[in-house]
Amino acid sequence: MYTTVKVKQILDRKGYQVWSIEPDQSVLDALRFMSEKNIGAAMVMVAGELVGIFSERDYARKVVLHGKNETDTRVRDVMTRKVIGVSLSDDIERCLVLMTGKFIRHLPVVDENDRIAGVISIGDVVKELIAEQTFVIDQLVHYVGGDKPKPLIPDKTEADL
Repeated sequence: MYTTVKVKQILDRKGYQVWSIEPDQSVLDALRFMSEKNIGAAMVMVAGELVGIFSERDYARKVVLHGKNETDTRVRDVMTRKVIGVSLSDDIERCLVLMTGKFIRHLPVVDENDRIAGVISIGDVVKELIAEQTFVIDQLVHYVGGDKPKPLIPDKTEADL
């Protein structure tokens, strides 16, 4: 697979919002927060530093399956501590390789100063791949058919450019 889409482009479209929780929060409070924000994982941060990630998968595998109580269990006790991330300049192919190879669904994105700039999900990556492939296929269909390809900038004609 070949792609030119970079992580920065995903965040430029999606936004750079980072939803975080604290390690001393109860799992129940973390789940409520994640439900409110409609997210599947939250960064666990202390004083602006990433110390882990807590996901729905952590809850299912480390709380529910072990019969723990989500009110008494703290995020720090069940979060994933070894967090794998990517940089703004990484391409989405690298993200896909990491996500499928490590069986993870969320990647924190770090900027050039090693600060968390955003988070991308497997859904974000797949959406970008589909959009890019759709564009390439459309261009090839027009090329083979002898049509002029659609402009890269929507609603602009060749005369406008």
